[in-house]
Amino acid sequence: MSENSRPSGVPEYGPSPVNPEWPPPPPHAPQQPAGGPATPPAAAAAAAPAAFAAPATPAHRRSRGPAKLLVAVAIVAAAVGGTTAYGVQELTGGSATGVTASSTADTDVVPASLKGTVAGVAKAVSPSIVEIKAASSSGSATGSGVIVTDDGEVVTNNHVVAGASQIQVRTSDGKSYSAQVVGTDPAKDLALIKLEDASGLKAATLGDSDGVQVGDQVVAIGSPEGLTGTVTSGIVSALDRDVTVSTDESQGQQQWQRGGGWPFEFEGQEFNGDTGGSTTTYKAIQTDASLNPGNSGGALIDMNGNIIGINSAMYAPSGAESSTAGSVGLGFAIPVNTLKADLPELRAGAGS
Repeated sequence: MSENSRPSGVPEYGPSPVNPEWPPPPPHAPQQPAGGPATPPAAAAAAAPAAFAAPATPAHRRSRGPAKLLVAVAIVAAAVGGTTAYGVQELTGGSATGVTASSTADTDVVPASLKGTVAGVAKAVSPSIVEIKAASSSGSATGSGVIVTDDGEVVTNNHVVAGASQIQVRTSDGKSYSAQVVGTDPAKDLALIKLEDASGLKAATLGDSDGVQVGDQVVAIGSPEGLTGTVTSGIVSALDRDVTVSTDESQGQQQWQRGGGWPFEFEGQEFNGDTGGSTTTYKAIQTDASLNPGNSGGALIDMNGNIIGINSAMYAPSGAESSTAGSVGLGFAIPVNTLKADLPELRAGAGS
């Protein structure tokens, strides 16, 4: 049919100006598919002569617009949900399911690209671990320490610096400092020393040892046998072990300086020599990470880079046993929460 034969008042099919006499659309009209009719196809067909009615839209075409909308919404929701999960993962230091590399995810010291690896922990924490050489009238010995402030406060074992007349500290970048004892606590085998004229050091992050679980992976960093910055790894073997150490500084120092390790008792047995008659007992974290003389005062670290313990006692076979024993995997660390509770007294000069 030609355009001239179109009945008067019937618009051409397709887009056309809005009739000013039509009522306005409702304020919240449902969204229609792009390019679709303003009214349902059946109503539109009834309102116009059959010759000019728009062809009925197939059912599958009617649902395409809403289907696309639902798919788009689902994609956006998935993207938002994924972002949220990733945010939770980054804040907790673990996966979106809440599983973390360690039970003490206070902070994520380890770079994201190396998270959960021994290499990542070593890279992040090694600058916070120092070697300590303590000299006394009876000789000298090597231990380790953990930097706790950027101006040179270092935590170590009391037995590392007890009775020392001179203390030299070497940081991971090879710089050497003289140090003085600030405070000691023989009952907990802890001491605080201060490096002279130090600044800009990298302080370690102290974690939460109450969250440690048996089986957690750990890393130990220290200077065993004077080998600065040695890294070993293992797991937490047990918790709340009663470890007894000597408080007789002269007796313990003599045995330790001979290479036998600091004497201690565990489960009724003596290791590394005689602890003597003056002793103290504390609760310790047991680990199978390889520890040797010189690791004393160094760090036991979770897989997020948080310090969870100060290594303090380890079985070090000597003499005939040493040739066949290898790494016996029997080491102990003072829980870091014990250290955190003791720091104010150490800073106030306790025992010095």
